[in-house]
Amino acid sequence: MNKAVNNKSKILYQLQKLRKLSQPFFLPIDQCNGFQFIWLLISLLFCVGGVVLVGLTGIISFFESFQPIFLEKYFGGVVSTVNSIWSGSWGLLFSTLFLIGSGSFFSLRRQLKNRRWLHWLFLAIIVLMLLAVNGINAGIGFIARDLTNALVEKQEDGFYRILGIYACCFAVALPIRVSQIFFTYKLGIIWREWLSKSLVKDYMTNKAYYQLNPNDEEQTDVDNPDQRITDDTRAFTGQSLSFTLGIFDALLTFSLNILILWSISTTLTFSLFGYAAFATSILLIAGKNLVKIDFDQLRYEADFRYGLVHIRDNAESIAFYSGESPEQSETERRLGEVVRNFNLLIIWRVIIDVMRRSINYAGNFFPYLIMAIPYFKGDIDYGRFIQASFAFGMVEGSLFFIVNQIEELAKFTAGIGRLEGFQSKVESISQTNPTSNQNVISDYPSILINNADLCPPGSKKTIIKNLNLSINNNQSLLVVGPSGCGKTSLLRMISGLWEPDQGVIKKPKIGELLFIPQKPYMLLGSLREQLCYPTEVKKFSDEHLTSVLHEVNLKTLVDRYPNLDIKQDWPRILSLGEQQRLAFARLLLNSPRFAVLDEATSALDINTEKKLYSLLKERELSLISVGHRPSLKDFHENVLELNGNGDWKLLTSDKYNFKD
Repeated sequence: MNKAVNNKSKILYQLQKLRKLSQPFFLPIDQCNGFQFIWLLISLLFCVGGVVLVGLTGIISFFESFQPIFLEKYFGGVVSTVNSIWSGSWGLLFSTLFLIGSGSFFSLRRQLKNRRWLHWLFLAIIVLMLLAVNGINAGIGFIARDLTNALVEKQEDGFYRILGIYACCFAVALPIRVSQIFFTYKLGIIWREWLSKSLVKDYMTNKAYYQLNPNDEEQTDVDNPDQRITDDTRAFTGQSLSFTLGIFDALLTFSLNILILWSISTTLTFSLFGYAAFATSILLIAGKNLVKIDFDQLRYEADFRYGLVHIRDNAESIAFYSGESPEQSETERRLGEVVRNFNLLIIWRVIIDVMRRSINYAGNFFPYLIMAIPYFKGDIDYGRFIQASFAFGMVEGSLFFIVNQIEELAKFTAGIGRLEGFQSKVESISQTNPTSNQNVISDYPSILINNADLCPPGSKKTIIKNLNLSINNNQSLLVVGPSGCGKTSLLRMISGLWEPDQGVIKKPKIGELLFIPQKPYMLLGSLREQLCYPTEVKKFSDEHLTSVLHEVNLKTLVDRYPNLDIKQDWPRILSLGEQQRLAFARLLLNSPRFAVLDEATSALDINTEKKLYSLLKERELSLISVGHRPSLKDFHENVLELNGNGDWKLLTSDKYNFKD
């Protein structure tokens, strides 16, 4: 009993994840519940069904006016079915369902704004085409019956006429099916674009990208965010549409063919239901193991790919170290995880594939076993026997839709878990009010630190204790100390990346404080974008940009790349010294009131360092620098020395002496 409840809870939990990922594209999740979303999907079927019935009635009326004999001879079954619908209670039922479906969409019209109505329209067009194709397939069953009887009775004229109609059905069905595929792909890419933009927006809000990529990989349960935004969104949107439309297709196929099968043989119909229930239960139980294995496979594949990207991004450093052997070992280890898990995946896929094929092969015998008796008795002709086999195959395919997709369903379930986990994480971070922390005030004319204790995120070790510090306009501070004492951690706290455990930090608002790390950030873009980052490129003229490059001793870069819009792999092309000078050019262009520099001149000679710092002092920037060179004292009024145990000393630069 507990196991059944557990399984039910897991299924409901997965459905909640699926709803959270899929509903916002069609309906705002904060304004509509899951039942409304499901009801609107059902209402879509009501609306499309009503449109098809009205359209089919109009086509029949048109042909009755011009070709009544042709219509009666070859499509008599369709005509009589439509007429019986409108003459009986079915017509009232279908009309009522259409009105209910239309009313449901009308009642939620406000929630369908922001182009969500377009998403429903695309889905309605796809379902309409599915219904049209299934209607043609149902008609083909009757055509196959008449065609077979014409062959058995050797009616040559009738055979060729029916064969011509058969060909026309395929000619009509082909463009409909092609259009359905086109609109499915189109809706899929619209959905993927919408979901990716939503994730990227949350990912870039409140520095979620930074919090999800900590220095310590053990601190996050969200691995490979890049893969989740790219591959997982692509797979989720494609598979969601595939399964949703597959279910619609299966329902339509079942609805249109079950009545035909029932009219031919109730015994065959009941046998099919019992056989499908037994086979589906067996395969679903066996397929549960695939979910976890597929989830692990996605993670191992992402880790393997990230390892190769890491080698590409650090190719020069690895080459200097001649570190090919350890890199190869680590890459092979990651590949080994991929191969080991995939071997397990192969075993379960083969087991399930054997079971599925056995069930499908066994299903081919049912029409023969059951329909042979009435055929040999003469109760049905051979054409009806063929029609029964055709209808049985169509209904069987619809009932076994989930079973036939068991491997894809396992991948889909694993993908839902990864993508929803990432979505929930970035949403929780992006929706956090950044001003809720009373320890940090981000709109202050200067930098003021009162009684601040600093610990690394997730750690209780205090690296700076009871720090009191004030840096006003045109003042500068040099931070020194042994390696690992917390100098960069202090800069992170001042920049707002880390928060103090105790005390208060007051700092300027965004845009008035700019951080320059030891290895400057080089974005994927042009030389112009590199210089202006993070400001808009339209703010500066070519002459201004060129002039600044000359100021920071990058005249050779201007000579090499006179076109500022050229795009290159800048981290690979530029040396660290050139990157640091480019970062100073970026700093001069952005002109913040405060600049935080973390060993920003470590790759430069003393003369170049002196020139760059002189440029900053001329601009009257307030500076906070981390460095080890005694020459830096000349550009800073005060020196803060950290010892690594949490203690610190604040001295004027003229009283501080660097230790040998």
